[in-house]
Formats: sequence, structure tokens, C-alpha cells
Amino acid sequence: METLSHLGLASAVISPGSRSTPLTLAFARAPKIETIPILDERSAAFFALGLAKRSKIPVAIVCTSGTAGANYLPAIIEAQQSKTPLLVLTADRPSQLRDCHAGQTIIQTNLYGQYPNWYIELAPASYSMQMLKYLRQIVIQAWERTLLPVPGVVHINIPLDEPLSPILDPNIKKIQEETDFTAFFSHLSGFFPDYHLNSHNIETFFLERIYSARSGLIIVGNHSPKSSINYCQSVAYLSKLLQYPILADCLSPLRHHAGVNPNLIATYDLILRNRKLANDMTADLIIQIGELPISKQLRSWLELHDLPRFVIDPCADNLDPLHGKTIHLRLSIEQLAKSMNNQDLYPLESNDYQRLNYLNLWLKQEVIFSERINQKMQSTEDLVEGKIAWILPEILTENKSIFIANSMSVRYAEFFWRKNDKNHIIFCNRGANGIDGTLSTSLGIAHKGKDTILLTGDLALLHDINGFLVNQFFHGKLTIILINNQGGGIFNTLPIAQEKEFEKYFATGQNVNFRKLSESYGIEYCYIENWFQLADIINRQTQNSIRILEIRTDRQADANWLQENMSALAGD
Repeated sequence: METLSHLGLASAVISPGSRSTPLTLAFARAPKIETIPILDERSAAFFALGLAKRSKIPVAIVCTSGTAGANYLPAIIEAQQSKTPLLVLTADRPSQLRDCHAGQTIIQTNLYGQYPNWYIELAPASYSMQMLKYLRQIVIQAWERTLLPVPGVVHINIPLDEPLSPILDPNIKKIQEETDFTAFFSHLSGFFPDYHLNSHNIETFFLERIYSARSGLIIVGNHSPKSSINYCQSVAYLSKLLQYPILADCLSPLRHHAGVNPNLIATYDLILRNRKLANDMTADLIIQIGELPISKQLRSWLELHDLPRFVIDPCADNLDPLHGKTIHLRLSIEQLAKSMNNQDLYPLESNDYQRLNYLNLWLKQEVIFSERINQKMQSTEDLVEGKIAWILPEILTENKSIFIANSMSVRYAEFFWRKNDKNHIIFCNRGANGIDGTLSTSLGIAHKGKDTILLTGDLALLHDINGFLVNQFFHGKLTIILINNQGGGIFNTLPIAQEKEFEKYFATGQNVNFRKLSESYGIEYCYIENWFQLADIINRQTQNSIRILEIRTDRQADANWLQENMSALAGD
């Protein structure tokens, strides 16, 4: 724990158990590490995920032996897929208690398979200077592997023998008295690894392709960079240099720094639903920054036209699920912009006219489609789910953290979330795209952070309702905008909605009274009856750290509204 303190660990989320007693006590007594006890390991892991998503610093999670660690798996998958640093410490029984039906013992070696960046099982604990040096260096390596070369999960399995509670041992006291622990940790002073590729020169073929292209497009997926403004400025530099329009996912920081990017397009999903426009919008070249956006319409368009793509991302993963004509450049957009700025660039004037025409075509349609959406939403007085994503950028004050749940919440945001300059930080568990841990992750983001908004459906919230158990240790402000349509609204948009088994096995409606549920957890509750009330209350200061604003909608009516209006707004 002392090593982790020197490395920069700020938070540890601990679930109760006997075998993990030494770890729990060591963390609890580490003065520089905040320790947060959470009963449910699944919720604990997602809470830690939220902390790490916001801070970009590894967060430790600690549990006892047996199936406790198995409950971490959904969050570990999400952390690995979303490149979020987590340090997983699972206590285990010593080797002599394995494979003999000892209680609370399972095979914990490589428990999480291929998902961690790194896995190790510690040697049996013994107190000597040689073992302390071994432990210190293993912990340093584990910390680095949570961050390098790409952030992710490190799992340390820790066999612990009895006695588990603290004991007085003369040998321990002797080593403590004789050791200069300031010197022991001195090489860690100011230690915090970062990753920088040596990419001062861009591949020649990339430069040749962008010079020869008559039209091009920048597509930006979800990303939560350390510096949103640097990220947005780097994308803007590339767009300005090449005269490329930017299609940015609703989870990208670009939609919340719109003034930095005058070539930003937010309505591309609707534009590409118009078949004539979609054909006119084909380009010679695509630059994809990070993963592809959520939009299925955009993915279908890319797949149909099989446009050549350069994928810009430092990770080693294949970021093309369409298996198209892609070449991966393993560097960040910030590195690419810096490298392009340092290049002796060939003149681009020969294709300036075509590039500018293509850019203006997108910008013109962005104005037209934005106005269509605004007119439709302003005339919609009924509480429909589609309007919530449109109205939030307007009514929220600046500098909030916003967590958007998966399923329909994030899809409505992709369709209707407007460009703004409010400097919001957007989060979503889009690594594995599940509803696992929605509440707990948002609580982790809000804990000791900015005021946070969670936009979620009823099933996503109920699936993680144990997250509310952290309430007594939670320090922050979380407002939950709950769209209660009594079931899984996303399934109403699929063909399965026509089958007789639909309601029981797919929609799985739950008749929960959220007012009473809030009372049982000591959480503030408000039932929203109209848009004016939502705008009035959402930024109002409250003494309670967690509150629920419930908006009830009709699931089938929402699905019908979406189908009718997407077709009408596309004008196809």
C-alpha cells in the first residue's frame, strides 16, 4: 500500500470478507488512499470504473476469496474494452487449501482470462527485506501495466494464510526499526508513467493519400481524453488543414466544444437516411479517430461504399468491425496533429476547390437538418423520450459530468444531442455496450467530482439498484433523469416486438414504485410532469447528494414516434 501511495493511487474500493483482512486493514490505514467500502462486489467494481473513467488514474478494487472476485468480471470486461485503468486485488486461499473442498475456495488463477493487460499471483507472504523488495517491484510493474501501452486491467491474485488479523512479531518490529523506508521508496518520487509514441514522421503513404484525395471526411467516435480542449483543438487543426467535415459521436467531447470546430456535423445520422444525399456524400478518403460512432446508419453507409479509411488510435486493437479498407496508424490524434504541423507539407491547392465544395455540402445540410429537428422538438409538448436528449444541452448549466446509459438513452443522444459550448464531460460504458453497472459507474464518476447527470431507462437503473448501497459513503451530487417506460424500450424498435412472447421475455416490464424505492434508500425524488418543470428543477441546488427525477413515457408510443419522425426528418 505504501508503494501504491508513492505511485499515485488515490482510491480503493473494498468489499467485506475474511480472507482479504490483511489487504483491507492495510488500505484502511494508508493515510493517502481514500477507501470506500461497498457490499456488492459487482457494484463496487463498476463504482471504481466510474472513478477511473473520470480521473484517468488507476483505482484499486479489493475482495475476498471465492466467487467474490467472479462478480468483478462485467466491470473488468468494460474497463478493458473502454481502456480504463483498474487494479484488481483478489485475496485467495493458500495453495494447500485448493482442490480439497476447503470453504470459499475456487480456482482464481487467470480468473478473468484474456481481459487483463497483465496477471500475476503473488508469492506466499513472508516478512523479509528480500520479499519486500520483490513486492515493491511487482506492484510498480502492475501499476505501469494498468497504463501502458494502453490503459486497462491488471489482476493480482494474493494467497493469504492465517493468521489474517494483525499480530505482534519481533522479527517484523526489528526490520521496521532497521529499515530506512524513505530511502526504500525514494526512486518513486514524482513517478507517473505516460505513453508517447516516437512518431515525429508520418508514414509517407498517408501523406500521399491525403494529398491526392479530392474529398475527405473525419469520423470521430466516443473518447474521454485527459484534456478535452487539446483533443478538440487537434481534431480542429486536422479539419482546417484538410478542409474535411467532422462527424462526431454524441459521446465525443467535440459536441461540447463546438466553437473550436466550425466544421462539426452532428446530424449525420439523419442526413445519411436520405438516400440521395447519402450517395452525394461519398468521399475519396475517411480518417477515423478512435472507434466508430454508435450510429448504425453511418456504419451501413461506410460498409455499402467501402470507402478507404485510416484509423488513428495508439492502441493495438483492430478498430474496424466492418472489415473494410482500413490502415491503422498507431498514434493519437494529438500526436498526428503535432506531426502534421512539423511536416514540410506539399501544397494542397490542386484539390482545394473539390474539398471546399464537399465540406460546404455537409455544412449546408447540417444547418437544414438541425433546423428541422429544432422545429419538431419545439412543437412537441408530450413527454416523449426522444426530446429529452435534445433539451438537456439547452437547459443544463456548464461544466457537468454526464453519464448516458446504454440501449435507447445513448441512441436518442446520438440522434438528437445538440452541439454546444458548455464544456460537459460525457461518459458511457461503451466498451461492451451493456447496461451492467450503470448506476454504480455514474456514482463513481460523481464521487468527489463535478455535479453529475445520469440519463437512464428504468431497466438499466434497476439492473444495478445495489449501487445505492454506497450512499452513506458517497460525497458528490448525482441527479438521475429516469425515463420510466416500464420495460426495455430498445426491443420495441426491433422485429421481435411483433411476436407474442415479446412482453414477457424481451420487454420484461417491472412495475416498481420509484418514489417508494427512493424513500427506502433516503434519496430525494421528484416526478416530472412537463418540460417546464424539468428545466426549472434540474439545475436547482439540493442538500441531498442523490436525487431521482422520474419522467414516465409510453414505450410503444416512443417507438412509433421515433419511426415516424426519423423518416419525416430525413425527408426521404
